[in-house]
Amino acid sequence: MRKLILTAAIGLSLAATSMAHAAEGVSDPKDMKWSFEGMFGTFDRGDVKKGGQIFFEVCAGCHSMELVAYRNLVDIGWGEDEAKALAAEYEVEDGPDQEGEMFMRPARLSDRIVNPFANEKASRYANGGAFPPDLSVITKARSGGVDYIYSLLTGYKDEAPEGVEISEGTNYNEYFPGHQIFMAAPLYGETVDFSDGSTGTLEEEAKYITTFLAWAAEPELEERKSLGIKVLLYLIILTGMLYALKRRIWSRICLDEYTHGPYVEQYQKDLDDHEMPG
Repeated sequence: MRKLILTAAIGLSLAATSMAHAAEGVSDPKDMKWSFEGMFGTFDRGDVKKGGQIFFEVCAGCHSMELVAYRNLVDIGWGEDEAKALAAEYEVEDGPDQEGEMFMRPARLSDRIVNPFANEKASRYANGGAFPPDLSVITKARSGGVDYIYSLLTGYKDEAPEGVEISEGTNYNEYFPGHQIFMAAPLYGETVDFSDGSTGTLEEEAKYITTFLAWAAEPELEERKSLGIKVLLYLIILTGMLYALKRRIWSRICLDEYTHGPYVEQYQKDLDDHEMPG
């Protein structure tokens, strides 16, 4: 009964949210195709690395990513020395030292990505009262997932539609609930000069950073899919073996019943008929 009530409450909540979004005129997220979707999907390492570069050059000034360590970047294409050099650009508090004092040192590969602000209040003060969310699992925390994040990044408009007023300090975004978002458009196309010498359009940059955020939320995705495929293959083989074994066992049981059970007379008659000439 309690589960039924909880399920009904969740359903009503989702319905209310959908109705609220519809009332606000929020567009549905764009339906994108991602390399990591599906049973056999994998992350495009080039896209992930470029997305990581966008994060550190554009997003990391406001947003944290507390669940990802610098050493994790090696898994997506950074060289170890490259990741060490990137980490060393930031400082973390360590200690106590021999005198019992805390001290600052350059970040190492083992450290988590350094938060741009000391605490939430400092973050809100620097961002006009808004609190930029941590991006570690943002693609899981937002309804619509990666499609929503991509749509949000490409949904900024220079001006609000005629008849729509937005508050001071906010920006119009087609896909943000209420259309008013404090974060200014972070990407414009050719925002970042990538390490391979290329640049990207707005849509390409949004794809890169969204892929990076999807990886950050599920860095074990490929390993989990690989394990799942192996388990499925094992179960298919095991099912085939058990089926063959079942047929073999039951064929013997049926033959034994036919030759030694109540059907022995019929079995003997069948033999006699088979041996009769012509």
